[in-house]
Amino acid sequence: MADISAEREGLMDGMPRDERGYWQPEGQKLPNPVFAWPPEPMKVAKWLWNYLFPWHLIYMVLAALTVIYLQPEMSRMTTFKADWIAYIFVRNQIMLIVFVSAWHVWLWARKKQGFQFKYTPDWMAKGKKQFLGGNQLFDNIFWSCVSGGTIWTAYEVVTLWLYANQYIPYLDPRVHPVWFVLIMLAIPMWRLFHFYWVHRFLHWPPLYKAGHYLHHRNINVGPWSGLSMHPIEHILYFSCAAIHWIIPSHPIHVVFNLQHAGLTPAQGHAGFEAVIVNGKYNLAGASYFHQLHHRYFECNYGEPDMPFDYWFGTSHDGSEEAHVAMREKRFARHKIRTSAA
Repeated sequence: MADISAEREGLMDGMPRDERGYWQPEGQKLPNPVFAWPPEPMKVAKWLWNYLFPWHLIYMVLAALTVIYLQPEMSRMTTFKADWIAYIFVRNQIMLIVFVSAWHVWLWARKKQGFQFKYTPDWMAKGKKQFLGGNQLFDNIFWSCVSGGTIWTAYEVVTLWLYANQYIPYLDPRVHPVWFVLIMLAIPMWRLFHFYWVHRFLHWPPLYKAGHYLHHRNINVGPWSGLSMHPIEHILYFSCAAIHWIIPSHPIHVVFNLQHAGLTPAQGHAGFEAVIVNGKYNLAGASYFHQLHHRYFECNYGEPDMPFDYWFGTSHDGSEEAHVAMREKRFARHKIRTSAA
């Protein structure tokens, strides 16, 4: 890619960009080596380390602290009452606003690192009629909080009520500490498994037109775009928590699962490959794999850590070769549909 000219809104970040100002990171994320054959123990060990540190460990600690210090007593949750439900709702909304705003303010509002590591040359759209009030940021915040925060809380409230009334299996960490830890470690992978299939389902034309289109109005995504979805999509997306209605689990598992679903989209849609810390250290940022999904729509429905896209031929690494292959598949499908009609 050729370096973009200085006239393009100050895009002089020292990074090679194409003629439209798009930047592509070098070295795309490879599929999870856990699924490779023959086994590659060293690569698996490295992947496991990166899998846990730092982000998943942070979310695990946050979930544990939430249940220990910020959760109503289980005895209060045997019946649906406004006091404890409102408490959980407000708590979740505060977490959502604080966490997503931290990403947004640093990278998008204050623009602390300019365009460095930014995938696109654009900022949040204004004056676009497809967004509420013509403002992409306002639109994204509205759908994230009003729909997303509410449905997140609804799943949590129902699941805690089921625990309080002993309607679903409970796992005591004092009796089964190993299972408790293993389930905790497995939840992010379950989330990726669940996300892929729900996401593919949402691209079924009737569901796309009914709800998923709202999320895809965000082609240039920012932190608040991650959870900006139609209520139909939020209901399906947060249904990842329903697994705890079947599998013996602990409230910490439920809270971790839902906080992971509610908070990680901010990072995944941050629009920056990395966050610069102290002028030199680069903290892992957004998912370029998913960034390409918002750009091209018909690829990268999941993430490489659960490599369904590689197995089913829908992966896109950002290269021109991958884009040509995607267009050829699209044309072939269109030709089959046309001939069948």
